[in-house]
Amino acid sequence: MPIKPIHQQILDNLTTSVILLDEQLFIQYMNPAAEMLLQASSRRLQGKAIHEWLVFSEEDLELMKDALLTLHPYSKREARLMNAMGQELLIDYSVNITPTIGLLLEVQARDRLLRIEREEELLTRHATARSLVRGLAHEIKNPLGGIRGAAQLLERELADEELHDYTRVIIDEADRLRNLVDRLLGPHKLPHLESVNIHAILERVCSLVRAESAERIQLTRDYDPSIPEFSGDKEQLIQAILNIVRNAMQAMHESATEQPAIIIRTRALRQMTLGTERHRLVCSIEIIDNGPGIPEELLSSIFYPMVTGRAEGSGLGLSIAQSIINRHRGLIECTTEPGQTRFQLLIPLEQNHENNR
Repeated sequence: MPIKPIHQQILDNLTTSVILLDEQLFIQYMNPAAEMLLQASSRRLQGKAIHEWLVFSEEDLELMKDALLTLHPYSKREARLMNAMGQELLIDYSVNITPTIGLLLEVQARDRLLRIEREEELLTRHATARSLVRGLAHEIKNPLGGIRGAAQLLERELADEELHDYTRVIIDEADRLRNLVDRLLGPHKLPHLESVNIHAILERVCSLVRAESAERIQLTRDYDPSIPEFSGDKEQLIQAILNIVRNAMQAMHESATEQPAIIIRTRALRQMTLGTERHRLVCSIEIIDNGPGIPEELLSSIFYPMVTGRAEGSGLGLSIAQSIINRHRGLIECTTEPGQTRFQLLIPLEQNHENNR
């Protein structure tokens, strides 16, 4: 594999998007951060007009053309633009002129910085909740073991068989509470790592969903075949994804959604920061349903144990899913509005589980 020149390596590892335009404002080069911003490859966009993929105002385009004539650089802060996918972007950008090459556009996504802050807060909140649950579980399980053991001893001493019904109630209820605490803690085992194909995992989930829903839910799969295999726990990942899909199914069933549908989409994202850690390549799995949406008052706490908006819900599915993805050094985000709820699972494709707990 040939070694890239040092300047190429620097550009490839920048978090700032760098786009080189010619005198007609056609794209000549983009670094990986810019590819992620525009959601398209440099090869695909080379020779295309910048305004086709990053929608500037006429005034902004005129400023760029004037900068080429006057050789005068400038910057703009908190500009709101649209990319070709219809997504609104909040960015800072600088325009510099290189007379022999063209116009150099440096873009810093402000919404990306806001997302990093939000993700870091989400991870911190979830870690705090998990620590609280572990402490609470320890305090509950110790006396439960004593209660159960005492009930078993009492049962042996009771000659009247009818009285055994009461001791059996104590034992059964102690077991039920212990199982509930175990479920609150999520999977006990560290991930059993092996090479996994995310699309094979998603196909397994889809087959289970089709069977459980009697094919009443329209499933649409939109896969990115370029995503490589990575190191992960196949069974735990199936459980995490299935928990989210089942939540969507149950929400649509309870709200009697007409023509219930779920979209499962995968993409490879470059130069992503999750929490405080930056990753060169991340697997994105989106699960989108057309159900009623999540109440706004619940949205900030849906990954906490025992939080649910459904009368029959346990409030454990999303908490367990988040724990599993956290163990893979990733996270789950959620956005919602009436008629569309989107869960996005982000898993780094370069894994290092030495310190996972």
